Amino acid sequence: MATEIHHRGEARRLIEDGVQLVDVLGADEFAQDHLPGAVNLPLRRIETEAVSVLDTTRPVLVYCFDSA
Repeated sequence: MATEIHHRGEARRLIEDGVQLVDVLGADEFAQDHLPGAVNLPLRRIETEAVSVLDTTRPVLVYCFDSA
């Protein structure tokens, strides 16, 4: 079930509970900055690679941060 998160506190709680963090920016942007413990899975590849990269038994928090 997909849910949008709009508050940092909620995201922090999920991270503390062991959610998988997925950064959907490209590899260059990910290398420059990302949340600790995040997995890089660019948006254009998420549908084809998510099952092989992520633990299907754990929740996932997908985020994108663009400082531009």
